[in-house]
Amino acid sequence: MRNKTLSVKIIFMAIQAKIKETLFNVGDKVKIFQKIQEGDKARTQPFEGIVLSIHGEGENKMFTVRKIAAGNIGVERVWPLNSPWIENIKVIKNGKVRRAKLNYLRKNSTKLKFLQK
Repeated sequence: MRNKTLSVKIIFMAIQAKIKETLFNVGDKVKIFQKIQEGDKARTQPFEGIVLSIHGEGENKMFTVRKIAAGNIGVERVWPLNSPWIENIKVIKNGKVRRAKLNYLRKNSTKLKFLQK
């Protein structure tokens, strides 16, 4: 019985992450405010999309966010959880998914649009 509880805990940790007191899951629609340095000026650029996966452990934990840009082009970005360039993260909509990795959304963009609405 002990092994079953351990595996459930590992699965639970693989689909959830926390950045600066904001908890988000795989399938959530998030808006990430990233600091961008251009010469001597710094600005904040938002990136809004759906969290496809959270992978790694400890200091190497990373998450992938995908959005549909202009002209139905999919754009994915991968960030480390402890990145100093992430100013803030905001969960716009909680998604209800039953998988830890949503790689099937890469092929079928209509499902991604459905999750975004």
